[in-house]
Amino acid sequence: MRKFAFALAALALSAGSAFAQRLPITVAPTHYDLWFAPDLQNATFRGRETIDVTVPNPTSSITLNAAEIQFQNVAITSGGRTQTARVTLDEKSEMATLTVPRPLAAGTASIQITYTGILNDKLRGFYLSKANGRRYAVTQMEATDARRAFPGWDEPAYKSTFDISLLIDSGDTAISNGAQLSDKPGPEAGKHTLVFARTPKMSAYLVAMLVGDFVCRSGSADAIAVRVCSTPDKLPLTGFALEAAQQELKFYNEWTGIKYVFGKLDIIGIPDFAAGAMENAGAITFREEELFADPQRASLGTRKTVASVLSHEIAHQWFGDLVTMKWWDDIWLNEGFATWMANKPLAAWHPEWQVDLDDVEETQIAVSTDALRATRPIRTKVETPDEINEVFDGIAYQKTASVLRTIENYVGPEEFRKGVQSYLRKYSFTNAAGEDFWTEVARVTGKPVDRIMKPFIEQPGAPVVKVEAKCQGNTTDVSLHQERFVGVPGSSTSSSTLWAIPVCFKTQGRSPQQCTLLEQRDQKASLPVCAANAFANANGRGYYLSEYTPDEVRAIARTARGSLTAAERLSLLGDEWWMVRAGRHDIGVYLDSASSLAGDDAPSVVEQIAGSLAFTHHNVLQMNDVASFEDWIRRRFAPELMTLGLPGNASDPDDRQARRATLLSLVGVTGNSADVQRQARDLAVKYIDDPSSVPGTLASTVLHVAAVGGDAMLYDRYMAQLPKLTDKPEEYYRYLNALTSFRDPALVQRTLRFAISPDVRTQDTSTLIASLIGQPWAQDAAWTFVKANWETLTKTLGVFQGIPRIAGAVAAFCSREKKAEVELFFKEHPVPAADRTLKQAFERIDNCAAVNERQSAPASTWLSTAAR
Repeated sequence: MRKFAFALAALALSAGSAFAQRLPITVAPTHYDLWFAPDLQNATFRGRETIDVTVPNPTSSITLNAAEIQFQNVAITSGGRTQTARVTLDEKSEMATLTVPRPLAAGTASIQITYTGILNDKLRGFYLSKANGRRYAVTQMEATDARRAFPGWDEPAYKSTFDISLLIDSGDTAISNGAQLSDKPGPEAGKHTLVFARTPKMSAYLVAMLVGDFVCRSGSADAIAVRVCSTPDKLPLTGFALEAAQQELKFYNEWTGIKYVFGKLDIIGIPDFAAGAMENAGAITFREEELFADPQRASLGTRKTVASVLSHEIAHQWFGDLVTMKWWDDIWLNEGFATWMANKPLAAWHPEWQVDLDDVEETQIAVSTDALRATRPIRTKVETPDEINEVFDGIAYQKTASVLRTIENYVGPEEFRKGVQSYLRKYSFTNAAGEDFWTEVARVTGKPVDRIMKPFIEQPGAPVVKVEAKCQGNTTDVSLHQERFVGVPGSSTSSSTLWAIPVCFKTQGRSPQQCTLLEQRDQKASLPVCAANAFANANGRGYYLSEYTPDEVRAIARTARGSLTAAERLSLLGDEWWMVRAGRHDIGVYLDSASSLAGDDAPSVVEQIAGSLAFTHHNVLQMNDVASFEDWIRRRFAPELMTLGLPGNASDPDDRQARRATLLSLVGVTGNSADVQRQARDLAVKYIDDPSSVPGTLASTVLHVAAVGGDAMLYDRYMAQLPKLTDKPEEYYRYLNALTSFRDPALVQRTLRFAISPDVRTQDTSTLIASLIGQPWAQDAAWTFVKANWETLTKTLGVFQGIPRIAGAVAAFCSREKKAEVELFFKEHPVPAADRTLKQAFERIDNCAAVNERQSAPASTWLSTAAR
């Protein structure tokens, strides 16, 4: 599953977590025969199922998962005898126990259940979606919501085959995991029955059903049928996704050495969907804006997002669906592996996208959580649905992917691939644990993959490696020191945490990397060349931060554009920014390095600089330094923006367009350039009247920058576009998201009220509110609004997606006084599904306040000297 907004990860759970919500390890399913009859008008459904099970020992009772289900009749057949079963519900544990008068014999049995359920409005289980004046029935089962659609074994270790059929209105169609086998009228008036092919063995959370007026664009890859499906109005936007899916499916067939096993591949956009996408076997579901792209006006960001999320979900068909983790504590085997794999097909298909830079950005995102004391190990003990939902986070996704890249870079891509292929073959159609993976890859490659992975998986935190290099004749002696990185000024680190870190060097004049395995606290290495400024993260693929002396950082940065790749330059700047955040270096070291790379031609490098400067502007500067900082930004970056030109041409190379957009925001918003804001407003007005007047990659930024100084008239024009663009998701969200950039307090209040109105989809309410909490000019008003409307928000959004997103957004505050306020509020209004997220948010607030205290004076000094 691709999370739409990654929850901020995580605090290791105490040993006292309840075990009550795990099913007893006794009876196990082998096959489900499922029949559903959804009633869209009344938001209910009827269900009928037969479950074939194995009974290892005689028993009178069987316990399975069920939630929000009304049982009507239950019978169990075993040994030629059918008995009526009594149902005992445990609503808190979401379980039902079926008890028969006479014990079932060891062997096989079948359970027959008829029941009813609700098509809920919480975007989970079997639920109701609405668009274009009609209703749809759709599903989202992961992690623990299959039990809301059918009673069964809703745990990943219980793999079964599934036969699925649906009785639906005669004007509608349906999509499920298997290919459609038949479509027959009746047996009820005004209905028809669709029967789907039996699935391979899979976990219950991968079951998918969609009912409505879906239409599809069809293609194929390696003789596998591929379709991209949508509501009728979105069909023109499905072409790019189909092209991407076909390319990616071919790539994975070849890379894994295992041809896709789920028969056909449907990819469906859903109007209401909480996650970004979901890897249901053979029927991947998507949030619409992450799947559909206008062939004429899609931005580079949208094209990359669609291709990347598709690639992530298609990768899951092997990593998660074919081979599934045994339990949710190893969810990283699914999500981290799909994240790691996702950019590989993109690099082959569109090398100009430079997706290796996205990999470095993922590492920096992972460190942002792993630098907290309230982080968690990649493998974390979980038992309850609340706990399970919280481990779908940046640790499971980005940290795991970064660790895999570290080992891949050390072992070698082709050798590592052979190990992964062997793992997939060995555990196909079954379940695996982390040990199964690293043991198999170590066996195949002959490298200490098990020794490297285990500490990264089982220990919290990220390592920082201090690097000191000295020339000795024709060689370089390197002293290395590792410790756990803690991202707050003045904090001591734990002396007991050690990793086995593949540290790979790049030296000027030598392209092959030189690697050493750092396993001790302090260790020496020797490089076969004199290189006083050795760069210690070749290719930027290591999951560790490199710390150099301030002079070494400046020296490496000065020559970086000629000696380092774009990924390495991004890694250098990202690591140095963390040295500033942790108080290890003064902010002037970073600002000097950023100045050296300010004209970089890689958009991701410019984006890193822009993000760090925005943080500095909002959270570090003293009030009397703001004007001079804004002036420095305008002087340093506006000339390049003017050289690139506004608005540019849609035919410009993607990297040029992306740099233009970043510089427009940097100069117009962080640099507070009145001239650039005026230009943005002029462009925004033209864009409203003629969307072709501004290239797609620049359009969103234009709308945001124009909004910064925008008035009610411009706000009204943005609002007026929304109902016109429901069939164009990217353009719709350009305007919707730009509402959060208006600074007029009255307009901030309008956006907040709009966010909880019926005109905004539930999936978007929390995004708008969280975004406003993240804006310095709006966060106090937004937080006050949240407190005043808490009851409405919790009832509308539910506790698994929307509320945790809002809870995590409070991390944007930057004062200890505000921390005390939000901490008290959540103590009085607990959110169990956001327990880790909140602990991390509180720590982030403390850290931000500490950065302000540590770096405001050095920033002032730098502005008065170096910035002149």
